[in-house]
Amino acid sequence: MSTTYKPKKRKRARTHGFLSRQKTATGKRTIRARRRKGRARLSTV
Repeated sequence: MSTTYKPKKRKRARTHGFLSRQKTATGKRTIRARRRKGRARLSTV
């Protein structure tokens, strides 16, 4: 059995990044919620 988590910066950004969040309605809701909560980071850097 191999390790399941093999980090890649591009993959992470494309899946969880700000622009990918903005593309969907639920993603926008997520950003809005994080803004309201006062998060320092809205999405992964």
